This record gives sequence, structure tokens and C-alpha cells, in this order.
Amino acid sequence: MSWCLANPLPSVIRPSPRMSLNNNNSKFNPSALLNSVTKLLWGQSLPPGLLVATVRTAWNSTWQLMMSQLAPSDSGGAYSRPASKFRLSHTLSPDGLHLYVGLACPWAHRTLIVRALKGLEDAVPVSVASPGLDGSWEFRRGNTDGIGPSLDKANGCRTLKEVYRLRRGGYDGRSTVPLLWDKASKDVVCNESYDIIHFFNSGLNSVAGNPGLDLSPPQLKDQIEEWYQLIYPNVNNGVYRCGFAQSQEAYDRAVNDLFSTLDMLEDHLASSRYLCGDTLTLVDICLFTTLIRFDIAYNVLFKCTKKKLCEYTNLHAYMRDIYQIPKVAATCNFAEIMDGYYKILFPLNPGSIRPTMPSTSEHQNLCRPHGREPLSLTLIK
Repeated sequence: MSWCLANPLPSVIRPSPRMSLNNNNSKFNPSALLNSVTKLLWGQSLPPGLLVATVRTAWNSTWQLMMSQLAPSDSGGAYSRPASKFRLSHTLSPDGLHLYVGLACPWAHRTLIVRALKGLEDAVPVSVASPGLDGSWEFRRGNTDGIGPSLDKANGCRTLKEVYRLRRGGYDGRSTVPLLWDKASKDVVCNESYDIIHFFNSGLNSVAGNPGLDLSPPQLKDQIEEWYQLIYPNVNNGVYRCGFAQSQEAYDRAVNDLFSTLDMLEDHLASSRYLCGDTLTLVDICLFTTLIRFDIAYNVLFKCTKKKLCEYTNLHAYMRDIYQIPKVAATCNFAEIMDGYYKILFPLNPGSIRPTMPSTSEHQNLCRPHGREPLSLTLIK
């Protein structure tokens, strides 16, 4: 899953650097020209009301057009997430699998965490795409020491859309991450994150470095599914229902669902180390990837403003607890996360200005003691 556009919007036409305002070949400066025109028309006063109303109407129409591509909605303006096209429906060979992810995407982040905890780094290589200015996923060489943007290591494509089109019969739908690719058959195996993390947990133990770890033990499967059916619509997708709402009524419903669920989780985690007791499970991973983005993106950009996550004592400590599990922090690239939201989601942030990251979300603060050990009877290996 992903927020990237189903059909990326056409690039904004920008003046060529060679264009000039006069015969002296001075560079075209649209801001200077606009300032000159506005001063000529109405001096230092505010723009006329008619102009403001006209621009506002035009912007609202343009915004609705862009949002219809970015985030399809129902008749009431509520965000309606498209279903994943490729679901995992059969047993796979562990040979020749390749994972495509984007670091900003919480759905892809799930797969990276389970891949790391299960020790599948060698068995399932990964290529990391970055969101382009038009909202599509593209590959570029990164310069980070940890996990970061990369070239396409499996197919040598420039964009994720090209990877999808390589499959038998082609494909011209939404090109989303995560994507599990089979190099042998040159086909898309799955692009549903929940299917992929279940497969990584139990379907590749023959090649896993940590096969003994079970994030979905049989005795907890029903609990895991019950929690997921609550968390997915109200929290994982709930933040998107807030940010992508196209009516006040749709936003009000979404934000009420989100924070009533967070309040309930805060109470539950006061006496339970993880959602299903003292055992870390897949549903904890699913919740974590939303929580780690909450204060740096969703609270601000998606208007999830009722409370910050750091104001929830138990939820914030729970998030730090999972962050401090070996290998988890290494999957979190905060610069890519913030760029992926603030610089790419143009309809929500037209200026593309990235705010400063809250101090409570910095690595050193996420590593401070969480104090949740007494709630658990066993420790994570």
C-alpha cells in the first residue's frame, strides 16, 4: 500500500532558465515579476477581495482534482483506500525473491521490520525506492550508511511502475510499495503488506537467520486478528482518513475514531507490555509503524492534532520499547520519512517546507528507558 498517485499528475510547467525579461538576457524571475505587478495594481494593501475569492475558488477546484488522484473518496468525502491488487495465495519457493520498499511508507516499513527480526536480509534482498516529485516511486543511488534509497537491484528499472510492467501480461494500475517480486518467474508475487509479513514470519524459516522467532504463535492468532481489525481502520488507515478527508464531516468521523482508539490502547497498555500480553506479535509491528510517524508527520500534516503521541504515557513508552528491539531502529530513516510526506504530498503542503523534527522523536530520546520490562513475564530474544 502507498499514498503515491495512481496516475501521477503532470509536472508543473516551469519557465526555461534561458527565458529573459529584456534584451540583456537577464534570467526570468517569476517572483520579482509578480511582486512588481501586484505593487503596480494595489500598492502595499492586501489583494482585492474579488481576486482572493477567485484564486480561492480556482485553488479549491485544483485541490479537489489532485486529491481525487492522490486519495480516492466516497460520496461523503471520506478516504477510500484502494484494495491491493496482488494477494499472496500460494506457497512460494524461497529462491529468487526480491522486496521493493519505500522508507516513508508505513506499510512497507512493516515488511522491513519483520524481514530484519526474522534474519531474512540475505534471503530476501531489498531495493529502496524514493517518492518522486510527481508522487511516483523512483530509484536513485543513495548516500547513507544505513538503509536508504537505492538503485533497482533486481531489474535495473528507473521507476517502480517499470517493475510492475515487467510482469507477464504487463500492468498499468497503481504502482505501490511494498512489492514482493519473483525473479525466476518475473512476476509480482504480492503487494499487500499484511500478507507479506505473515509470509516472512512463517513461510521462509528454512532460510531465516532467526527461525525460532514466531510473531504469530498459534495460541495468539485470534487475538492478533481481533486487534488488527480494530487498529487497521482506526489507526493505520485512520491517520490517512484524517489527512485525506475531503469534507469536514468525513474528517470529524475519522479523527474521533482515531483518538478514541488511541485512548483505548493507552488504557490497555498500562497493564500489558504488548497488545497480546508479554509477546511481541505482528500486530505490534503494524501499530508501531504508524506510531513512529505520528508526531513527525500525522499530527501536523494529516491534522491529527487532538493530542501528540508523546502526550500518551503508555503508548509512547510502548513505541520506544519496540524501537529499542535490536534491528528495529535501523529500519527507521526519519529524514526519508519527513521528506516523503512534507516534500511530496503537494496537495497537503503546497510550499513543500519540512518542519523541524520534534525532539521527542529524535533517536536519543527514543532510546531513553521505557520502563515496561516489569509488565512482561518473558523477554524478547
